[in-house]
Amino acid sequence: MKSKVKKPVFFIVLALIIAFAVSVIVGVTSYYGDMETVYIKGVNDIRFGIDIKGGVNVTFTPPEGYDATDEQLDAAKEVIVQRMLNLSITDYEAYIDYNSDRIIVRFPWKEDEADFNPEAAVQELGETAQLTFREGLELDELNQPTGVTAENIILEGSDVQQAYAAYQSASSTGSTGEWAVALELTSEGAEKFAEATARLYEEGGVISIWMDDTYISAPTVNAVITDGNATISGSFDSESATKLANQINSGALPFKLITASFSTISPSLGTGALTAMVVAGIIALVGIIIYTIIVYRLPGFVAGISLIGQVAGTLAFVSGYFGFMDSSILTIPGIAGIILAVGMGVDANVITAERIKEELANGKTLDGSLKSGFKRAYSAIIDGNVTMILVAIILMGAFGTPDSICAKALNWVFFMFGQSTDGTIYSFGYTLLVGVVLNLFFGVFCSRIMIYSLSNFKALRKAWLYGGEKK
Repeated sequence: MKSKVKKPVFFIVLALIIAFAVSVIVGVTSYYGDMETVYIKGVNDIRFGIDIKGGVNVTFTPPEGYDATDEQLDAAKEVIVQRMLNLSITDYEAYIDYNSDRIIVRFPWKEDEADFNPEAAVQELGETAQLTFREGLELDELNQPTGVTAENIILEGSDVQQAYAAYQSASSTGSTGEWAVALELTSEGAEKFAEATARLYEEGGVISIWMDDTYISAPTVNAVITDGNATISGSFDSESATKLANQINSGALPFKLITASFSTISPSLGTGALTAMVVAGIIALVGIIIYTIIVYRLPGFVAGISLIGQVAGTLAFVSGYFGFMDSSILTIPGIAGIILAVGMGVDANVITAERIKEELANGKTLDGSLKSGFKRAYSAIIDGNVTMILVAIILMGAFGTPDSICAKALNWVFFMFGQSTDGTIYSFGYTLLVGVVLNLFFGVFCSRIMIYSLSNFKALRKAWLYGGEKK
């Protein structure tokens, strides 16, 4: 009894895999003059880690013996992020390991940057922030404070005892409820602020808030504040109010950031490693396809097609090909994860081909051998792939960022020592997980229907094409 899978199914699946692989490689973009619009991201849009692109990896901690609170670590992170933006470093990663009181920062080399000094940049990132409340909002051409704003500093960060996001109800605001930032000043700060608000209230002036000469906010003085409790209102939501509160708290950071570890990777070293791994991967993939065709004939040919689909699918998940998810950073271990997942894909196809070959050797018909071969191969394939999926999830949980899904799910396992937030190993787990899951689709489902489809062609119903003895 022949398979119910129709003959054209093979060509449909083949065409879809080829079209998908091509679109993953080149992407889909359009140009209007010099403006480029990206509809589908290709491999050129992959974000590479600093071990490939080159860059800086630094870990900051409080001084030895100081137990920082979560709020203080959040505030310190905001300082570091603000300083990176001031240094025109926009492609960065910043994570907090609350269990170990560590702030991990990574950023790549700037494009075409020849004189960038990473040691000086790291030293500047770790300096104590300077928060100031200034009179008015006068800016020069570089958006730096000038005139009255530069000369009249009302408060410094040390005058703020605490800042926090607060929701003001409709009764307290006189209209609809809104988010704001509440300030609690020290006694000395309260005196300064009372004098300044009394004067600026009469003038209808503003008090601008600055961090490292970077403008943050400029609320209008609507009342005279004498009790040391002030409120910054505006177009805030919960997230933006919390962020501004963290920035303000960082001005009064009670500890100095210590550089616990610092390393750099040159762009040439990373690019050379990437080129070598890509070339080796292509050669290995072509060699595997040729080998499987020689040894397993038609199932080997189908395995080659499924492997191409699996690799293309993995690159799609990394590059952000699918609009519903962001791109992932690809590191050298991440490329190793892709290669290992390809090995799992080969293993799945080899197991299936061997089972079909054994059934033919036992004297079964072609259709019976295909059906029994696929059935017998399932348990071994599923067991191996599920085991690898669990390993990948554990790697992502142990070495992922604290806000990642796997890290949150496995926090009860790693809470004693905290996640390492090592992005290179996380990339390995991610590509391995994606590759193994795609193997179950391409290497099992797609391979099965393609082989069943080909077995309906009279010219392809010879047993030796599926590993049997040639008669």
